[in-house]
Amino acid sequence: TALRQYSGFDFSITFVSFFLFSLPSFLLAVLLKEFVAIGFNNFLQKDPRIGIGVLLAIAIVSGLIWQVFIGGQLRRRLIVFGVSALATGGVLGFLSATNWFVNPGLGPIGVLLLIAATVAATVGVLAGLANRRSLLIGSAVGALGMVSYFALQGVLNQATLGMIIGLGLVAVLVGCAVGFALGGHDKGQAMRIGAIVAFFSASFVLIDRFMQAWPSYVDHPRINGRPIATVGSQTPGFTGDFWQTSLDSFTHLLLPTIALLLVSFAGYTRYARAGLLEVMNQDYIRTARAKGLPERVVIVRHALRNMLIPIATLVATDVGALLGGAVITESVFAIPGMGQLFNASLKRVDLNPIMGYFLVIAIMAILFNFLADLAYAALDPRVRVK
Repeated sequence: TALRQYSGFDFSITFVSFFLFSLPSFLLAVLLKEFVAIGFNNFLQKDPRIGIGVLLAIAIVSGLIWQVFIGGQLRRRLIVFGVSALATGGVLGFLSATNWFVNPGLGPIGVLLLIAATVAATVGVLAGLANRRSLLIGSAVGALGMVSYFALQGVLNQATLGMIIGLGLVAVLVGCAVGFALGGHDKGQAMRIGAIVAFFSASFVLIDRFMQAWPSYVDHPRINGRPIATVGSQTPGFTGDFWQTSLDSFTHLLLPTIALLLVSFAGYTRYARAGLLEVMNQDYIRTARAKGLPERVVIVRHALRNMLIPIATLVATDVGALLGGAVITESVFAIPGMGQLFNASLKRVDLNPIMGYFLVIAIMAILFNFLADLAYAALDPRVRVK
């Protein structure tokens, strides 16, 4: 929105952000329960196929949204509308015809396409697609990700949380090692590309494995074909392997997470837009352009890093507050979190839990503000940690 100020995309995002900001959190939570949880559960139980009328409506709406976002002359808008509508309708039609909503999965082809898209996007943003060395590093790490997809299927059957975290760390370290070995003179950029591609490649393998466990989770007697939960943090009496229990936690935390994200969307987008607009008018940006640097380098390496400084402060404050509990969201979704503890203790006039609550809040505020100070040193070369 900052790079395309006063365009259709800018106005659209501004409208959406302020609309979401104006919604009370309890109303947003109730709407998510009704239209996301209950509606999707009914869709799965009745006939998980998308009708022709609904498919056409979704495709047309998608085309209208994308042509507003992309903008341009009438011919360009019509092309964007047609391509996006056909792509949306084709993908949804394919998913409906293959009964994907009941038996989801990425499969080797889906994982390969996602890894290839990640390599192209990461290299394009950080180094430019003309940088063959960066393309080689991203492709090598992506190829290792595809090898791990086939090699780890048997190991993942016995997965635990510690194993998943360990494999994730190994993947990032391998990506950094490949970047360091093939990075040439710019090893820092190469290691970042390798780490990012490795992280997302591992994430795609993990997501596919969760999708493989989805049918057995939905068919569990305690779930009874209605997987998206509306209350609680877990299904009472539910037992299963790591993948099923993780899916149970995910389906219970999905709606509260979406509610908190949508409420916070306006604040982050407004701060980011205002910060980047201010940075783009600075003298050092004009100097970088005068030196002949590509616009991608000017934006990513010079403007974006400095724009992230106020965002780092905002994120640190919000995460610290979030760990202290979201009273309204927890109440609507009946989640026994810190907010519920604080609210119940106030009603009982029980001072000990209240004192413990404020102690946790204070520790989190100090910790995440300290982490924000460290982030300043990583983002701004003028700041040094001694």
